[in-house]
Amino acid sequence: MEIGEPPSGMEFAAPPVSVTFDGLLFDMDGTIIDSTAAVVKHWESVGSEIGVEPEVILQTSHGRRSIDILRILAPEKANWAYVQHMEGLLPKLHGADAVEIPGARALLGDLIAHKVPWAIVTSGTVPLVTGWLDVLRLPAPEHLITAESVENGKPDPACYALGRERLGLGLPGSQVLVLEDSPAGIRAGKAAGCKVLGLVTSHTAEQVLGAGPDWVVLDLASVRMVSATDGGVTLEIRDALVAKAA
Repeated sequence: MEIGEPPSGMEFAAPPVSVTFDGLLFDMDGTIIDSTAAVVKHWESVGSEIGVEPEVILQTSHGRRSIDILRILAPEKANWAYVQHMEGLLPKLHGADAVEIPGARALLGDLIAHKVPWAIVTSGTVPLVTGWLDVLRLPAPEHLITAESVENGKPDPACYALGRERLGLGLPGSQVLVLEDSPAGIRAGKAAGCKVLGLVTSHTAEQVLGAGPDWVVLDLASVRMVSATDGGVTLEIRDALVAKAA
């Protein structure tokens, strides 16, 4: 199955629904930006350096922290100094290979304009994330949860639990939406007690659906802000994955 192709008997055609949340937590790569082409080149270089075929790395790297991958494939390189250095080079060397996910800039702009609580929760390091935001001239959040912020990466829910806390929404009853593309991240968001919107940008629709999100859409062009008040932000989610009518 190709990325973007719906599973058999399903289609991206659900009618619009409006849902209200207290805050939003965004993954970075595959959710706000698509740096797939850059990451492939990056891991080709790193793979040559550590003596591992890039295909082996790429099979399991998306949505996971580099330090966790290196702990398995090259333990001698699994330290923050090395990881921050190599990830910091990625936007500098391959900045032209990254693009925005459709709808991301518009949604972030609306959230910021209406002072809606939001944060980025990513498996990337600070140099990687800030580098991409600078290269693509995307807004930086007040709260940034990165690979260095937690002991264990996705699918462990610690990163999204920390994101909720940073927004002041850690208590039960707070309605928080996680926007994610990787199965590991989707599982992390659900385990942290959040609703999850799964994007079909880096994995097949079957893989995204199998991780158990609440909605599955192609990208953020299917999401728009309807209103924002003291009671929360209301989003419209349209063209989500749904079973075909008989």
